[in-house]
Amino acid sequence: MQQHFGPELFEFLLDLRANNHREWFQENKGRYERHVKEPLLAFIEDFEPYLHSISEHFVADTRANGGSMFRIYRDVRFSKDKTPYKTQAAVQFRHEAAKSVHAPGFYLHLAPDEVGLWRPDSAALGRIRERIVDDAAGWEAVVGDAGFVEEFDLTGDSLKRPPKRYDPEHPLVEDLKRKDHVATCPFDEDEATASGFMDSFADACRTSSPYMEFLTRAVGLPY
Repeated sequence: MQQHFGPELFEFLLDLRANNHREWFQENKGRYERHVKEPLLAFIEDFEPYLHSISEHFVADTRANGGSMFRIYRDVRFSKDKTPYKTQAAVQFRHEAAKSVHAPGFYLHLAPDEVGLWRPDSAALGRIRERIVDDAAGWEAVVGDAGFVEEFDLTGDSLKRPPKRYDPEHPLVEDLKRKDHVATCPFDEDEATASGFMDSFADACRTSSPYMEFLTRAVGLPY
């Protein structure tokens, strides 16, 4: 089995965290290309058959710009934090109908001491809430599945009060209050740099597939 990520990826990101400025990055851009960008693009290409075995409607796009790999450069226009570079490496396998990170997708996040898998919510959050109410049994079966509960945690921001039009006494009110629908499955650095990591990542995606299917169909997209 092929090893995609090495400890050098995490070493680079750790160094970048301590030297987040243009001069240092330009001097170390070769490290970024060899240990971060190229391995990520190779992972995206090699993961496509695994991805399509889960759903053919999600895309593994190997373009360096505008594809499945997130750029290292931060958008600082509206941020108080003006550091120019992200200190994590990330990939999102988005739905074929998606045009933004807010659409359903399988996400891989790599950072020193922080390696995880998550699912961003849809922009059509109201439609997800409506489906939770309309298919409460289906939702509970998905998020209560023993395998899913063992591997994943539901995270993200929630409203302090129930959204308008929804019964505050509804048995699933805590899920209706969610602003994000994110499920995380952590891996440690040893797992991420192991030769079998792609299989582990694919297994996690398969485990979360019913959750992803619920959200994807809730926003009117095929799964």
